[in-house]
Amino acid sequence: MHINLVEFRYNCKFAINNHIRKAKKLRAIIYSTALLIIVVCFLSQISVVAQDLSSDSKKAIKRYEKAKEYYNNRQNSEAISELQIAIEADPNFVEAFLLRAGIFIDLKNFDEAINSYRSAVSIDPDFFPPSYFNLASLELGKGYYSEAKIHFNKFLSFTGYNEKFRSLSERNIKTCDFALVALKNPVPFKPENLGPKVNSNYDEYYPGITADNHVLLYTRRIKDKQNYFGEQEDFYISVKHDGQWTQCKNMGSPINTHYNEGSPAISPDGKIIIFSACEEIDGYGPNRKGYGGCDIFFVKKVGDAWSMPVNMGPPISSKAWDVQPSYASDGKTLYFVSQRKGGLGDADIWMSSLTESGIWGEPINLGPTINTSGKDEAVFIHPDNQTLYFASNGHVGMGGLDIFISKRQPDGTWGTPMNLGYPINTFNDENGLIVDAQGESAYFSSNRDGGEGGLDLYQFPLYKGVRPVRVTYMKGKVFNSETKKNIRSRFELIDLETDEVIIESYSDKISGEFLVCLPINRNYALNVSKKGYVFYSENFSLKDKTGNSEPFIMDVPLQPVKIGSHVILKNIFYKTGSFTLKETSMSELNKLVEFLKNNPGVKIEIEGHTDNVGDLNSNQILSKNRAKTVYEYLLSKEVQLERLSYRGYGETKPIVSNDNAADRAKNRRTEFIIVSVDIKE
Repeated sequence: MHINLVEFRYNCKFAINNHIRKAKKLRAIIYSTALLIIVVCFLSQISVVAQDLSSDSKKAIKRYEKAKEYYNNRQNSEAISELQIAIEADPNFVEAFLLRAGIFIDLKNFDEAINSYRSAVSIDPDFFPPSYFNLASLELGKGYYSEAKIHFNKFLSFTGYNEKFRSLSERNIKTCDFALVALKNPVPFKPENLGPKVNSNYDEYYPGITADNHVLLYTRRIKDKQNYFGEQEDFYISVKHDGQWTQCKNMGSPINTHYNEGSPAISPDGKIIIFSACEEIDGYGPNRKGYGGCDIFFVKKVGDAWSMPVNMGPPISSKAWDVQPSYASDGKTLYFVSQRKGGLGDADIWMSSLTESGIWGEPINLGPTINTSGKDEAVFIHPDNQTLYFASNGHVGMGGLDIFISKRQPDGTWGTPMNLGYPINTFNDENGLIVDAQGESAYFSSNRDGGEGGLDLYQFPLYKGVRPVRVTYMKGKVFNSETKKNIRSRFELIDLETDEVIIESYSDKISGEFLVCLPINRNYALNVSKKGYVFYSENFSLKDKTGNSEPFIMDVPLQPVKIGSHVILKNIFYKTGSFTLKETSMSELNKLVEFLKNNPGVKIEIEGHTDNVGDLNSNQILSKNRAKTVYEYLLSKEVQLERLSYRGYGETKPIVSNDNAADRAKNRRTEFIIVSVDIKE
């Protein structure tokens, strides 16, 4: 006899409410929430409703009833044995096949569950219509797209079922359509295992890499008797030497503990790590404060030592699940995944920006273009700050979690996500992908055959259609020009065309070193400053870096504030043959204003210089007028008249020969020299 659909709907309502309360624990067991609900509905139904069964065989019914007893006592192996005898006694016993399918789902033996459902619907196509949804969901989870599409459509042919299941079916049909096309149009994909010095028989996942591709950081799940659960997550690190990854090392204390540390994001220079830690039986770990669920922490490296981890606190960490951070190369933006209120689905991607006061601003949901009603996670912002990679099961893909790419649009919004395609994405879950600064190589984790065991880290060349903007990096050292002592200083990198500050950061306190990412095909200004020193000015072009990933090396000598110290203002530009300032000069001029206001006892002379093109008198006049233009700008910014003077030197003080265009450009310059210092305590 057919199952009473009224009672089916009643039991579904109970199952749904119960499932919502237990969703987190059950999520990993099966392919979809809706599949579990219908399985629970059927299993509860066959246990409660005393109706005539589809079999007339007393032997089959007896074995079936015994199987239910075993199942209710969680003796699944015994239940399956009894069902096998029941089916042999009556090969058309539909309920036996359905119960068998449900048990195999519990056991995660999805192939056998599929076989059982197929047998059930072939015996009586109308017996339990939700079987088609279950069967199709399982087939989709195994990559049987054609069969899944047929069975989702068959489920939709029945009426009287929850709209949620119908909506899921319609969406999954789109997934099948996408996957069938993708299978016929594979993208280039040749993953290479990173080998035994990085991988092990444990699980390795969530990699991070520095801008110079020199340091690889990742999570490894290891056995640990001191952990309540007997295992936990630690960070491991491998350094590249002569093009090969060296034997990995546990990062140790104070970052790693006997608790879980996971999903690390590493800054381009390798000096900052931001990571997730979740509350366990007795907290978050030694000396760690939490706000509930999973929180986001950070550590800083000074010299060769790491600081104690510190919770980023509200508004980044909350009472909700806050994980999987990605730290933008500008040092001012943090992306992360959260289940906090205000989201659109099970897990959403959020963004927070550093305010001028140095406090992280209220997180902003990336909105419905990126986030869906499903899970959107494993976010990675490329060092170009224009390209976002993330995993989602809410966007149409191959099934499960797929990896997507989104590009920032001219108005600052994110573009429609694009699936990376097959075989990068499959019917399994794919996530945790990162891309190197050059945009050529991607890293991810997989449990595919041929690895070291469990999840391993892999690298593969990323095909051009989903590459980010190519980024190179600038590195160097800041030091005292007289003593050669390393200096911690503040530096800014500015896009000369947009006047946008691309990077604000500091050099290392002990080594004086810095490393920052820079998108190619731009012209940059560099300003480096520290109290007690004259600021440093430089400009450089990455317009010709398209085929070269070599870094831009620049060491920065800072001069102490004293009489005779001088700075060439390399980012002040004039219109050709004129003393009219270009707009690209404003950042440099304002930096000079800032320096003078921070050093009220300093008096300067502004000097103008030209090359030897043209006559001596004209060059003298032009250089004087250019110096005067800067002088007048400073006066307009309320720098006192008595602190300023200007002078034009024409072509009389070249710093290099005038034999070629490049050297003549160096001689056309504006600079200032300190003529008086009155240090007031």
